[in-house]
Amino acid sequence: MLHILRFAPRAVPDQVMQAMFAARKSVFVDLLKWDVPVIDGRFEIDQFDNRHAQYLVLAEPDGRHLGSTRLLPTTRPHILDSLYPELCDSDPPRAGDIYEITRFCLDRGLRAAERRAVRDTLVTALVDHALANGIHSYTAIAEFGWLQQILAFGWRCRPLGLPTPVAGRTLGAIRIDITPDTPYLLARAGINALPEHRRDEPRAAA
Repeated sequence: MLHILRFAPRAVPDQVMQAMFAARKSVFVDLLKWDVPVIDGRFEIDQFDNRHAQYLVLAEPDGRHLGSTRLLPTTRPHILDSLYPELCDSDPPRAGDIYEITRFCLDRGLRAAERRAVRDTLVTALVDHALANGIHSYTAIAEFGWLQQILAFGWRCRPLGLPTPVAGRTLGAIRIDITPDTPYLLARAGINALPEHRRDEPRAAA
């Protein structure tokens, strides 16, 4: 089930959000060793997890996290313009119809085939969400290996600058333009959502 959530100003929101923040800590802190805030030793929550953030969360009916991503409006402070503007050859894109994709997280408990299916479902959900909500473009930052995968998804995607070494990682910034034919382009490249995927109604995390 796909949940579309907004952040509410409480320490740990509902079960789905709680599982997402725990999965983010497992991936980005425990596995990748990012130096980012951890709340109560269990949840990765940073300064961008505020009332302006949106989340797409793929979860089992019992709330178990499968995958998730966070969307930040580029008209407000976000990761590319606040922390890594040097990744862009010019000013980072900013507009009401441009959102930044951040914290794209696949649960560490997934097997390889499951990871691919959840990844494809989240990518498809990002496109569906954009088309339904007047989002014309996404920006994102990714490490070089993941950047190569994103560029190969079939959608209209272009680098915003050259990949750059940052604190021991090679990072690149990209812009993804979403158009009515983007679902077809993804499917042609082999990106397909889980057949049992169902979109939940947007709601605020309590």
